[in-house]
Amino acid sequence: GLTSDAHEFLTLNSALRAGLEANQFSLHYQPRVELGTGIILSVEALIRWQHPELGFVSPGRFIPVAEASGLIERIGLWVLREGCRQQRAWMDAGIAPGRMAINLSARQLAQPGFIDILQRVLEETGLPPDRLELEITEGALLEDPQAVAEKLKIVRGMGITVALDDFGTGFSSLSYLKRLPLDSLKIDQSFVRGIPNDTNDIAITRSIIAMAGNLKLKTVVEGVETDDQLAFAIAEGCGEFQGYLFSKPLPPVQLEALLRQSRAR
Repeated sequence: GLTSDAHEFLTLNSALRAGLEANQFSLHYQPRVELGTGIILSVEALIRWQHPELGFVSPGRFIPVAEASGLIERIGLWVLREGCRQQRAWMDAGIAPGRMAINLSARQLAQPGFIDILQRVLEETGLPPDRLELEITEGALLEDPQAVAEKLKIVRGMGITVALDDFGTGFSSLSYLKRLPLDSLKIDQSFVRGIPNDTNDIAITRSIIAMAGNLKLKTVVEGVETDDQLAFAIAEGCGEFQGYLFSKPLPPVQLEALLRQSRAR
């Protein structure tokens, strides 16, 4: 018989297909906040899947299945379209954050028609490119760093900003960083977790921030949960942070209250 892993894969894969047809996905948004002012500079769109029988299925469980089966391109397109649509709606309501940040998978970026798809979504949703940020992980660089760099140049030429997500957890060499057209680095929460007690985490985080500064890149600290971690990020000259200390990812209606407060500031 099938191993339980293979069985889980098949079950989730067919459930994902059906879920796409039945609109079972939604986006939650986590604010990214300017250090020192508490102003929401951007929000990161995070996919959520509520399945009628399986209940809440975490992205950690279904994204790898979607990556392996090729469904990630359809799911990624849905996230891109929905995130852009929501940002445009917030703009029309006068409460939009500066940017909507959307995660791109390596497979999406590698699609031959990716730039066309991106332009079409912006046109369909009426979102100005400078109100969008795309987040890529180091994994996207492994196959063909040169091709990725060329695509990102076009993306930035359109006015979209680009962030490198989960920095420091992948296998990319520093020489990639030099060649990649980026605007910011996101420092992975696995380094932030040990602050202020773990001297290695402090050293690594400090090095990333210094290096980013030398490369003229902004830094975003992820996973900030304590006042100590926030104080560290401020002391090190980081630009913005996201994490449970400010807000967990929220459905749009709940986030709107925070966006209105942020505007009032």
